[in-house]
Amino acid sequence: MKRRDALVTIAGGAAYASGYQPAVAQAQPIKIGLISSFSGGDNVALGKQLDAAIAVYVKQHGDTIAGRKVVFIKRDDGGIAPDTAARYAQELIVQDKIDVLMGIVYTPNAIAVGRVSTQAKKPFFNVNAATSNIAKNNPYMTRYGFTTASAVTPFARWAYFQGIKNCYVMYQDYGPGIDAGNAFIKSFQASGGTVAGISKIPVSNPDFSAYVQKVKDTKPEGVYIFLNATGGGIQLLKTLRTEGIAKAGIKLLASGDIVDEPLVQQEGDAALGVISNFGYSAAHPSKVNQEFVKAFKVQYGDNQLPDFIAVQGYDALHAIYESIKAQSGNVDPDKTLEIVKSLRWESPRGPVWMNPQTRILMQNIYIRKTQTKDGILQNIEFAKMDFPRDPNEQPA
Repeated sequence: MKRRDALVTIAGGAAYASGYQPAVAQAQPIKIGLISSFSGGDNVALGKQLDAAIAVYVKQHGDTIAGRKVVFIKRDDGGIAPDTAARYAQELIVQDKIDVLMGIVYTPNAIAVGRVSTQAKKPFFNVNAATSNIAKNNPYMTRYGFTTASAVTPFARWAYFQGIKNCYVMYQDYGPGIDAGNAFIKSFQASGGTVAGISKIPVSNPDFSAYVQKVKDTKPEGVYIFLNATGGGIQLLKTLRTEGIAKAGIKLLASGDIVDEPLVQQEGDAALGVISNFGYSAAHPSKVNQEFVKAFKVQYGDNQLPDFIAVQGYDALHAIYESIKAQSGNVDPDKTLEIVKSLRWESPRGPVWMNPQTRILMQNIYIRKTQTKDGILQNIEFAKMDFPRDPNEQPA
């Protein structure tokens, strides 16, 4: 698919079509402007996850809301590219006259689209972008992932009280990574732990050997890692395994991105034993999730499990459907936001509700261990943190 451009009506869970086609199937469709990362390295896997989850939701809930056809106009920002994302948002609003914006993986892009959304007073359903406070000055933005700090703060405390008193910290040197590193350090030290060392990894870094050597040299009891799902997690985990970090008795603690479902099978034995925290695992033992996973496999293929982007996109679309349904097919921006702020439902990740003060979807954070189950690597949940709040997040 070319970088810009697919206007697609999804009917019965059909896949996205290529090319630009005018919406002629029905007058006055509900237009959802979808901007996300569909090309560029591991972004392809994330894009396929989002595509499949949207198709699953539409297949389950129909391609109309209150009698109006739902149309997706899709744009590919190609990765961290805030100027591109903002330009597409502007085009979707001005030229395509979309009703709502949806999508975004990366924080810089979400901030840029948030500005456009605010100026145009268009509801923006942010699928991911995990940096604290990015909704604060963007009154039409709601977020369907968690903030990094909300997940990491209790995780660091948990690690200390599990007996890890000394920990090395490595994280990507950009918004969510900085939030993750700072949150872990602050919470771990406040619990009584000692930080053995800190490595800030450039986003475009291709080689992790020097960082792993620093871990070996300091000999901590644990190492905490934040690396986003497109940041080279396969290479880092394989380097850690090659250098014998786990064999040395050093516990591998990580935010769940590094063992994301599209990556973990490629990581193989290098991922075994990683203890991670995240808002979703495809192995989550609920009936709602089992049905979601089954439908997702039908859409995507039996060899692939849904990941965090899939479930967050699925839930963002649920909020769009419910808010428009409550308006009998209308999409008044302010009414949409008020309705969304009151929503509660059972998601494939568990119970969720929109915090009306911060406009962040509240959810459980699970602690998981990567292990082999049913012949494949899975992130098996064994502990839960109930609806943790971000200590940095201010009322929006």
